[in-house]
Amino acid sequence: MSTPTVLLVHGAFADGSSWSKVASHLREAGIESRTVSNPLRGLSFDGEYVASVVAQTPGDVVLVGHSYGGPVITYAGSSAENVKGLVYVASFGLDKGMSVQESTAGFPDSELVSSLQPWTFPGSELPEFTIQQDKYRSAFAADVTDEEAVFGAANQRPAAALALGEPLAVEPAWKRVPSWWALSGSDNAINPDSQRAAAARVGASVTELEGGSHSIAVSRSREVADVIIAAVRAVS
Repeated sequence: MSTPTVLLVHGAFADGSSWSKVASHLREAGIESRTVSNPLRGLSFDGEYVASVVAQTPGDVVLVGHSYGGPVITYAGSSAENVKGLVYVASFGLDKGMSVQESTAGFPDSELVSSLQPWTFPGSELPEFTIQQDKYRSAFAADVTDEEAVFGAANQRPAAALALGEPLAVEPAWKRVPSWWALSGSDNAINPDSQRAAAARVGASVTELEGGSHSIAVSRSREVADVIIAAVRAVS
């Protein structure tokens, strides 16, 4: 049986460069990976976009999603027969009819909620959001290097409000394929208790990275890669 290709899907306020270290570790392990540019327009739009990438990827696939990328892979893998596993990284875990905002209800608001900056762009009736530059490190990337924090803050991609408010419209992929979860234990963007509840909902195999910020794909890349490698080997 061939080794699946890993598709790495970033979340809001990030881009594909956030996976560079993880991709390097996967390459060292002999695993092919590709980063997918998440449009950040809305859950159904983004899910269909990633599903189209999956459909054009030969052979089996393991989908990996960071943060909002988790709901996107949950959508994208819902009916793609070549998706054999899901890996959630500091993420949200949605069931059908649930939005990102609803999934965190009942848990204390994260620091991220009060750190968002709205923007207006042509063609969009709703605001889009980034993280305020001076709050980026604390809210999103507390354990990365100074240089990485400056780079990440300056290279954010805005996320449409619809991305966070739109309910999942399909049966989630985790109901048909196994899943794994790299949980960030000191996350100021997604409450760790919210992640624990989501991982239990999804039925994921959990690896908790104690002290990890929301940006564990950067700060704890080796451990995140190890979770992905375990998933790839389990479904190969």
